[in-house]
Amino acid sequence: MTDRPPEPDVLTGSGSTPVGGNEEDHLLSYGRQTIDDEDVAAVEDALRSDYLTTGPRVEEFEGRLAETVGARYGVAVSSGTSALHLACLALGIESGHEVVTSPLTFAASANCVRYCGGTVVFADVCPGTGLIDPAEVERAVTPRTRAIIPVDYAGFPCDVEAISSIARRHDLWVVEDAAHALGATYGGGTVGDCRHVDMATFSFHPVKHITTGEGGAITTNTLALYERLKRLRNHGLSRPPEKVAAEGSWYQEIDELGYNYRLTDFQCALGTSQLRKLSRFVAKRRQLAERYDQSLPGAHVELPDPSEHSSYHLYVIKVADAETRRALFDHLWGLGVRCQVHYVPVHWHAAYERLGHERGSYPNAEDYYARILSLPLYPSLDAEQQDRVVEGVRSFFGVK
Repeated sequence: MTDRPPEPDVLTGSGSTPVGGNEEDHLLSYGRQTIDDEDVAAVEDALRSDYLTTGPRVEEFEGRLAETVGARYGVAVSSGTSALHLACLALGIESGHEVVTSPLTFAASANCVRYCGGTVVFADVCPGTGLIDPAEVERAVTPRTRAIIPVDYAGFPCDVEAISSIARRHDLWVVEDAAHALGATYGGGTVGDCRHVDMATFSFHPVKHITTGEGGAITTNTLALYERLKRLRNHGLSRPPEKVAAEGSWYQEIDELGYNYRLTDFQCALGTSQLRKLSRFVAKRRQLAERYDQSLPGAHVELPDPSEHSSYHLYVIKVADAETRRALFDHLWGLGVRCQVHYVPVHWHAAYERLGHERGSYPNAEDYYARILSLPLYPSLDAEQQDRVVEGVRSFFGVK
């Protein structure tokens, strides 16, 4: 889910450094970047180097990312959305192909299929977690299905082992949308290691676990996919050795249409610096989640199940109904707590309704959406700020 969120950015500027004098210190967005002097120095060094793009820092970042998650290969790209698009392109998704994904995600998890001319098929989520339900995935498979894109919602890994089993039975590809789950673990491994999936995609938007400004990546253990992803990222350009030998060292050609989805060297320098702090960032997110777990019981909200496996991109609470959620949202915003809702179900968007998707089709996702609220959660959130959030929730319900 490349969370990737334009919706929050438009509303609050979350993910970018806030502006506004004294108000900056008062407003708490649901997420934001954590940048230190080492990050700034890494970017400065890159800006002073010979390469601003297509240079050595790109491969360094890709290698560090692959090593961090335990995959063989990493491909850095311009956004989490472009990562999903390239993954679909690399699998050959086209008109006549169906791809199954979750309706409870940012729209890029589905849009990537449509970019390739494919058809999006949704499978409902588990009511308690918001994660795509493997049983619903199985029901959604048809003879036209080509791939499954499960989504690791809020940092909680979905059951990719069960989904992989479905894929093997039906000869399907699996692309794990892990935009929310860098640093999360699953089944004794790390999300992104691709033990159970063909590819995993990540987002490095400022509200994510690490940031490159905008940016994303794909990991895979399959050499053919890795090589095709690299070509598609760079216009589809290749350098066939026999033609280079015949024409000259300058020769290159486009065998298939690709895109300019490259990530710059200075962004990759930032990413490499941020990766060094990933374990600390995730540990702090888990600490903050545990503190919410301890502080919010009795406040008439349903909390996420505690998990040692989640990397807690979001801390999502649930309330009784949509009316209560709207009132709590407005109450917190009035206190300077810029909570957010993740997400409007994809099939509710007009661009999907026009395709025939109807409200009411995925009751679990729609009920989940109606009652959820994401509270501020990021490594630089301190105890005093978190107490403001907790007190805001408890005061709304009249709980001391």
